[in-house]
Amino acid sequence: MVSIVRTIARWALGIFLLTAGLGHLTVSRIAFRAQVPEWVPLDVDFVVIASGVVEIVLGLALIVLPRFQVQVGWAVAIFFLAVFPGNISQFATSTDSFGLNTDLARGIRLLFQPLLVAWALWCTGAWRAWRASRGSRPHPLDHSKENPAFGGDDRHGQTDLLERHTARGNTPLDPTGVGAV
Repeated sequence: MVSIVRTIARWALGIFLLTAGLGHLTVSRIAFRAQVPEWVPLDVDFVVIASGVVEIVLGLALIVLPRFQVQVGWAVAIFFLAVFPGNISQFATSTDSFGLNTDLARGIRLLFQPLLVAWALWCTGAWRAWRASRGSRPHPLDHSKENPAFGGDDRHGQTDLLERHTARGNTPLDPTGVGAV
């Protein structure tokens, strides 16, 4: 069930990016120009067209390249982070565009950018793949019995914290792990 929901979400994000990308090149081109910050040292029209092409490519990749969905998910997330300064600039300069004609509306729009990043990472499995690549290492703030730092069992069986600490070349008096005291 989750994979079906993720697939639908991935396709929806792909369609969203395709639509936005086509808008960059056609009917919404002027509106997208308003989102390019003044400090960007490139021609505004070039930035709008280039970002539109990137959105189209990413949207298509989300739909037609499911085998590479994890890599595409990271690329989409990075793209959303890369264009975020444009949203911040629109808010900071009180630039009206896309019906965002109040600071409240522009501020609410800013809150959606992290959700887009999360959507890209979730629906492509990129976040889950990253967590899996970390192996079974527990989070440092995990105080559960499964965390070897708190007396739990690690990948090599029951291990004493001091034993592991000194095995890494640290002295028993060096709890930070940066070297001898």
